Amino acid sequence: MDSQFITQFQNKLLEWYDSCARILPWRDNPTPYRVWISEIMLQQTRVDTVKPYFESFMKTVPTIQDLADISEDQLLKLWEGLGYYSRAKNLKKAANAIMQSFNGQIPSDLESLRSLPGIGPYSSGAIASIAFGARVAAIDGNVLRVMARIFANKGDIANRLVKKEIEDLVYELLPTSRVGDFNQALMELGATICLPNGNPKCAECLVNTLCKGYQKGFAAELPIKSKKKERKIEQRTIFIIEYKGTVAIRQRANKGLLSSLWEFPNEVGYLSCEESERKLKEWGITPSHISLSKTSKHIFTHLEWHMIGYYISAQSIQEDSQFIWVNREQVKEQYSIPTAFKAYVEFLNESGKK
Repeated sequence: MDSQFITQFQNKLLEWYDSCARILPWRDNPTPYRVWISEIMLQQTRVDTVKPYFESFMKTVPTIQDLADISEDQLLKLWEGLGYYSRAKNLKKAANAIMQSFNGQIPSDLESLRSLPGIGPYSSGAIASIAFGARVAAIDGNVLRVMARIFANKGDIANRLVKKEIEDLVYELLPTSRVGDFNQALMELGATICLPNGNPKCAECLVNTLCKGYQKGFAAELPIKSKKKERKIEQRTIFIIEYKGTVAIRQRANKGLLSSLWEFPNEVGYLSCEESERKLKEWGITPSHISLSKTSKHIFTHLEWHMIGYYISAQSIQEDSQFIWVNREQVKEQYSIPTAFKAYVEFLNESGKK
């Protein structure tokens, strides 16, 4: 790559970043811990969603020791609404590993960082460069898109060899100083200017004169990415069962989708009112009232839940180890119920106001 192009690109990009970078809480005082937590929270999650979670997390869990010591239930409640809960569980596992193997200090080298649960190639590069100034790349979806357009790369970015080709180009472009800012600038450009889905704001881009995709008139068509498999659709019936001011919840298995989180009782398939009554009888619950509540849909990475809900006022219940009975305040403050059930949490809150 031409050295003049490299210098121009570095200078233009950092100039733009210095004047246009968003003010974000983790960019103020970028300690290794703060950078790590923010990068894990930002995986597959919008910046505006993450900001209040990050600030709350830092107040409640300000140190690695605090993260290692916090109970999983408390941690998952803090994480409630962010989704991809395995990220939170891996944070705690990694904190324990840091305390045991690295004397309570987040390591600065890529190999050690990647040995920690939940830290992969992108996260390790981001932490090493932003927190420690290491000259390493941090390549996420934003960076892949920006670089595919800059170099008019028509390869499939889902292909491992194409990703490696783009990674090599990023390494050539890395400056010797301000590497963390440079990596953040590339990501920022992708998040705010070089937008996905054919909508880049090329006229506002300070590096458009260096962009081959823009010069050739097909930046909006890039990057090329093979289509994902269609998500499987699964129908489910959700039960909001209330008895003497308490509601039934249960804990999911400790492996698989939404592992260890709390949920309202539910069954695969759309159950009729009669089928629901039979299911309640199996659970030892005698209803005095049953009615439809809400329909809802939740999208996971490879799966969609299409849900119907029933509200049940129970006349009597039998002791059943699979359920616990909690009040609305406990649902709100203590038990982590994932976003997949958000519509039913809202229904429960609304019914409590009547």
